Amino acid sequence: MIQAVSDASAFQIAHEYLTTNRVRIVEADDSQITAAVLGKAGLYEQNIRLIDGHLVSKCSCTLPEEAMCRHCIAVLLEYQRWAHPRQSRKPSLVKEAITVSQVGPSNNGKGAILPSFASDIKLSDVMVFLEWLQPTTKALERQEPLPGPPALGLGAVSTWIQAIRNLEDRRRESEEVMTSLESQLKDRESEVGHLTQRLQTSLRESNAVQATARELQREVASYQEVLTRVSELTVEVVRHAGQMRAVTGDMLQKDSQLDKLVSSFKDVAEALQSAVTLPPHE
Repeated sequence: MIQAVSDASAFQIAHEYLTTNRVRIVEADDSQITAAVLGKAGLYEQNIRLIDGHLVSKCSCTLPEEAMCRHCIAVLLEYQRWAHPRQSRKPSLVKEAITVSQVGPSNNGKGAILPSFASDIKLSDVMVFLEWLQPTTKALERQEPLPGPPALGLGAVSTWIQAIRNLEDRRRESEEVMTSLESQLKDRESEVGHLTQRLQTSLRESNAVQATARELQREVASYQEVLTRVSELTVEVVRHAGQMRAVTGDMLQKDSQLDKLVSSFKDVAEALQSAVTLPPHE
């Protein structure tokens, strides 16, 4: 009954506290339990009371677990074990009728009212429950909607039926969430696939660009070699041009001297012609 109204994770941790002997009941009677639990982060104090058929739990921890925290669950489990040999006692606060109530305040702003179970269970209600359970089991196996609840009054059997229906609703909600997560996962996988393709395309383009860059580098290197050779040839041309200018200057100077020499020869020849007189022929 405690497990049916507790969070699964909180109940498991509470059971660990119980089995490792971390729970100490300070005081207890049919309407109130005062206890302490050594949790994972320290020692916490609990006070659980039975008020108008409802369990009101208070704990010094700050955990947001509903309907009650793991420490209060561990106290109820310990109280159940502690009170079990005392069969002559009146029905304890763990075995009262269960009806959902509002959450009561606690010292740290967190409290819980645990629904309670009716101590009287009618055989006719149990038979009705068993008859309802058969089609319900088949509906669960086929993943079909559960049949409507039988007309029963408030009591443990009706609470069992409601708990089963609540668990089925939670299962369906979990399936819907799982379906949504699977759809989102497929979308993410599709996006990852597109991104992978784009990345591969980018890598191919990058490789092509790198190959082109290497080719351009080789061409630039060859052009640099050509430029170096041209520069060397330019230096040679300039040097030869200087030599040619020098030779040309020498040739022009010698040509001027030859002109003067030829002019002198002409003058000498004219002088010789004028000086030599040939005798007349008889």
